[in-house]
Amino acid sequence: MKQLSKIKTTLFLSAIFFTFSKINSQVPDAGLESINSKSLMQTVKILCSEEFDGRLPGSEGYNKAAEFVAERFEQIELLPAGDENYFQHLNVEYNKIDSPVVFKVITSQKSVSYDLGKDFVFRGFTGSGNLTLPVAFCGYGISRPELGYDDYEKLDVKNKIVMVFKQNPSWKINDESWEQEYPREKSIIAFEQGAKGILFVSKPNDEKPQPLIGSVMHGEGEQILDFPQLQISIEAANNLLSGPGFSINECQSKIDESKGPHSFITKNEAEIEVHAEYEENGRTMNVIGLLEGSDPILKDEYLVIGAHLDHVGSQAGLRFPGANDNASGSAAIIELAKAFQLDDTKPKRSILFVLFASEEQGLFGSKYFVENMKINPDKIVAMFNLDCIGYGDSIQVGNGKSSHELWKIVNELDEGNSNLMVEDTWSGGGADLTPFYEKDIPGLYFVSKYSYDHLHLPTDTPETLNPALFEKIVRLVYLTAREIADGNYKREAVK
Repeated sequence: MKQLSKIKTTLFLSAIFFTFSKINSQVPDAGLESINSKSLMQTVKILCSEEFDGRLPGSEGYNKAAEFVAERFEQIELLPAGDENYFQHLNVEYNKIDSPVVFKVITSQKSVSYDLGKDFVFRGFTGSGNLTLPVAFCGYGISRPELGYDDYEKLDVKNKIVMVFKQNPSWKINDESWEQEYPREKSIIAFEQGAKGILFVSKPNDEKPQPLIGSVMHGEGEQILDFPQLQISIEAANNLLSGPGFSINECQSKIDESKGPHSFITKNEAEIEVHAEYEENGRTMNVIGLLEGSDPILKDEYLVIGAHLDHVGSQAGLRFPGANDNASGSAAIIELAKAFQLDDTKPKRSILFVLFASEEQGLFGSKYFVENMKINPDKIVAMFNLDCIGYGDSIQVGNGKSSHELWKIVNELDEGNSNLMVEDTWSGGGADLTPFYEKDIPGLYFVSKYSYDHLHLPTDTPETLNPALFEKIVRLVYLTAREIADGNYKREAVK
């Protein structure tokens, strides 16, 4: 009996020791504990402030935001890793849109003035103008005579404002690409036809109406300095079509059903006034800080954790704050850098913390970073991209089909922590991860699920974010980064 009692006591003490050891092994480090929603939200509010004016690259507001990040990196004691201190400079197009702005529809019966932000917005690379001219409806704004489709065929739009659909048709002719798909390309076609301005209408026949968004994704080609470019509401478009007696929805249906043009001169006019100051080579910057690894060998390998700092700026006082897109990711970079510095155990591999410029214009900042790195791309073990991580109800981690081993690590970590990660993923990079993917660098794209209700709208404000989810995503990024930076991952071949 005594022997049995002794065995039971030993087993009991062993169980206590095992339980204590297991709990102790799960005690979060100081870095993880430092990550909190209050600090994250404070940074988001600063980045969304009036002083930074929507963080459009090339603007004074973006420069101030970049300086703010550099100051934070310095306080955290990251090593400067840019060409000039923390900054890696590059040139991008920049367009400042100033007051006064006017958009009116003039019919035989009345003149209707519309409100900026509610009824219309300017394209980020609108030209200047002050004009009142007849309006011509020109379908999708496509001129592809070699395919047998030309919205401008037999229609004189000289000295007129054209109205076209912003997106291309969902159908094709001979399975050929439409090619002419960006606003700048459609604007150039209209300008070459003699038009003086262009009005874009977005997807009138969609079940969910497309909002009037701020956008600087404009396509290639030369800037037309004296050619106003607006996106207008369905209501305004229908007002312009009031003479013919049918709606913009019916116009799209007629073209889609026949797969042929349905262009005409309306009986109404539009008045437009806008003042834009364009710079072909506006100066902007990425912001880069380095946390050097502690291992004498592994410190020559790198994890890059990045997010884009930029948004789409403002138009004549209408500001697009970009809280979720992407003050959330930018704030997370600062919080993560601070967390790694607070941890007593430094990572074995080096970590580069990068805030990219000009994602909204076409990934220009991340492309420039990848093409002008001071380190060999083969030494980058992985890249994490954080974009729109503060709004929604769950966590999505993209590029898992291209970097499956990385994705398995984050999935297992999530199961033991927040358990908010969905299984859906994708391949091919995405956003600022794409240039790294194209260099065969493994990576993950962190985003919150159902993240885009306020995308590129003036309503993308800090008040709309989900602080609890925001904190959990950043903590998950930290735990995953810790595994990679500590050497518990071997760089995999990108699929």
